Amino acid sequence: MKYIISGKNIEVTDGLKSAIKDKLGKLERYFTPDTEVIVTLSVEKERQKIEVTIPVKGNIIRSEQVSNDMYVSIDLVEEVIERQLRKYKEKIIARHQEGGNFKKEFIEKESEPAEEVRIIRTKHFDMKPMYPEDACVQMELLGHSFFVFNNAETEEINVVYKRKGNTYGLIEPEY
Repeated sequence: MKYIISGKNIEVTDGLKSAIKDKLGKLERYFTPDTEVIVTLSVEKERQKIEVTIPVKGNIIRSEQVSNDMYVSIDLVEEVIERQLRKYKEKIIARHQEGGNFKKEFIEKESEPAEEVRIIRTKHFDMKPMYPEDACVQMELLGHSFFVFNNAETEEINVVYKRKGNTYGLIEPEY
């Protein structure tokens, strides 16, 4: 695997590079040698954050982990990505797709059954047109972390969601 390691507000030392390559190196058994692994380390106050992105055949496997110790964050991110890979493998097999950057042995190897995705509840609700700011207020009133609404400005279905640091995000469709 090819590592692209960068840092924001942190010097990427040889020790950190080594820890990243040791931990994420465990993932080499899943990928072809030309697979790129993009790693960004950052520090904000006491938050030691690592973001790992692995582009694979039109999709992205990504994890972001935060702790008060960068080495702990590195350990956490590897576990999450490994779990995501097992789920992604099941998806590839279910759809009889080609594996892209994955090694053939990983795709063909028998695996323990993944947790089945089950929808256990369906909600129906009236969608009156509203502005994104009003949707944020409604989301807060409901105590949810996201809210689906009909945007009064664009007349399209949008989603507002709560981000870290008491900020909000808006998801709009792109055609």
